[in-house]
Amino acid sequence: MNQPNEDMNDKICVVTGAARGLGRAISEALARAGATRVYACDINMAPAQSWIGDYPNVTAATLDVCDPQALSELSGRILAEHGRVDVVVNNAGITRDALLDKMTESDWDLVMNVNLKGVFMMTQAMLPLMKLHNKGSIVSISSIVGTDGNIGQSNYAASKGGIISMTRGWAKEFARGGARIRANCIAPGFINTEMTQAVPEKVLDKMRARIPLGELGEPRDIAEGVLFLASERSRYITGQVLKIDGGLVL
Repeated sequence: MNQPNEDMNDKICVVTGAARGLGRAISEALARAGATRVYACDINMAPAQSWIGDYPNVTAATLDVCDPQALSELSGRILAEHGRVDVVVNNAGITRDALLDKMTESDWDLVMNVNLKGVFMMTQAMLPLMKLHNKGSIVSISSIVGTDGNIGQSNYAASKGGIISMTRGWAKEFARGGARIRANCIAPGFINTEMTQAVPEKVLDKMRARIPLGELGEPRDIAEGVLFLASERSRYITGQVLKIDGGLVL
């Protein structure tokens, strides 16, 4: 484990979809940056057993972001243990890809519920804990598919575009009355996760050929972007979308 710095000093952080992939990288980055506590949340925390023990400031929390009772229990727990939340990272998301004439209503509903409604419900549950001290940072993981679309991803594009629209509204809403509660998005491009590792190499080669920097991004690239938007280094940034895609969308 690397020596922590002070970017997240005294911060209480919550990350969804945290057991593996981007969520793991984000949780580890916040922990290394000195967060007092990182609540790493996922509907299945089993994959986190391989890494979470390396970070005494990370707490595993099993959570369905679409379950209001579970969200209420998590909010109550954090309030009792720390009295506030400083950083919320909405990372949980799924895909159910299909061309429009093949996409089922259940595919649409499931993706919209997890990717969009889940972000709404998680933020709604954590916002009162930020309002207790009128300060905080909400970082939601969107996608370049949410800004530019993609074939066979009508549901995913709609959900990720919806996150951007909600975030822009939240940036205005949450700053009323002098509050310093910021809301921003990150839009990743092609990132080297378990999902992309399952893609045939010839398809990955085509992906790389489209990226000006010539390679897939790594989870740490997204984690560093989250760390910036979560910290005081971005204190004057809100309502923005940070694309981390190697120049894929220009």
